[in-house]
Amino acid sequence: MERPLTALFIDCDSYFASVEQHLDPALRGRPVGVAPVMAETSCCIAASYEAKAFGVKTGTRVSDARAMCPGIVIVEAKPPEYIRLHHRVIAAVEDCIHVEAVLSIDEMWAWLPYNLREPATVEAIGNKIKATVARDVSPVIKVSIGAGPNKYLAKIASKMRKPDGLCLIEQHQLPELLHPLKLRDFTGIGSSMEARLHAVGIRSVARLCAATKPELHKAWGGVLGDRLWHLLRGDEITELPSARKSLGHSHVLPPDSRVPAKAWPVLCKLLHKACERLRAEHLLTASLTLQVSFVRGPSWSADAHTVETDSTLTLMHLMERLWHERPEPGCLILKVGMVLTRLCEQGNHTPQLFRDDHDSGDDVAAGSGSDIAKHQRLDAALDKLRARYGRKVIYYGSVQESRDTAPMRISFTHIPDAGLEGD
Repeated sequence: MERPLTALFIDCDSYFASVEQHLDPALRGRPVGVAPVMAETSCCIAASYEAKAFGVKTGTRVSDARAMCPGIVIVEAKPPEYIRLHHRVIAAVEDCIHVEAVLSIDEMWAWLPYNLREPATVEAIGNKIKATVARDVSPVIKVSIGAGPNKYLAKIASKMRKPDGLCLIEQHQLPELLHPLKLRDFTGIGSSMEARLHAVGIRSVARLCAATKPELHKAWGGVLGDRLWHLLRGDEITELPSARKSLGHSHVLPPDSRVPAKAWPVLCKLLHKACERLRAEHLLTASLTLQVSFVRGPSWSADAHTVETDSTLTLMHLMERLWHERPEPGCLILKVGMVLTRLCEQGNHTPQLFRDDHDSGDDVAAGSGSDIAKHQRLDAALDKLRARYGRKVIYYGSVQESRDTAPMRISFTHIPDAGLEGD
């Protein structure tokens, strides 16, 4: 029995660049690159389709983008605007069909009810979403929409006719409809996975679709290969639960903030943001990694451990210790970053029965019981004030010099609150 269409995937085309063209009509129809900071050494985090025609893409160095695409306009990213328009796009889609989940700043999906699964009906819903986004958000912001018998194929369909596309993958069209695609077009197949597939003789999508379940199991080294075998055939399978393994932020410093004295406050701000996210997601961390890229010379990183904590002050002391251990302390710094790992849920955490405040070696204690309680009350009060009045209302003194140096950034999996534009 053929499986019906069950999932609708909505993907905003070149979202950041499209928002910039919406905000500034003079940019419409012109090649645009979006950079986190206005520096030739920075890279494009987005490019308009006019720029993509010249080969400019995410990750292209700004100086290279200018050489590849004469006349390209480089603009500095405006995360608050991207978030504001993001919520308007969600509202526009909700007017047409319920959004099951928002997956990133530019992607969401909807479950198709039993009475809305006929191809003609699904196509009508897709066209209605396009018209509603154009009317209620902006005619400049285009969305590509895909539908399929499962969410995985719906996402692939949304990318098959970009930009401004609408594509339905019905089960009876499988697998031939997928054959013109490239291996890297499939979610879960990156450069390393592609190399592994090549090693077992899978060099085309046609060969991928024809592979047996044991072949894919072997290629992936486990059940992920089995899952892909079913997904490519239109089967709907339960998604695997996922647990966050790390949480972090990084920032490319503008030329006037690359001396260590100005880089340190930026790092402090990044850590403060990470700690707020940690507490918001009810997580604890036991490891912090500091990452530093120098203007000249190799990058450097180091990590330190502590008992499980979500205290900003505890992690700040940990990061400060690592900061003073970095090589060449006088060298100019291009990029700073920090990552929290060894995460665990607060509800699954068992505090240490005996705590040694004088641990030696790499591990650092989080403080006495009374200190921990004070840190928790302090963090809770600051989080509450900042959530209500904005992140500029109160902050640690170490952040003071970075208030305008490290503006809000948007990752693919974490969308900041729309009311925190001051970040």
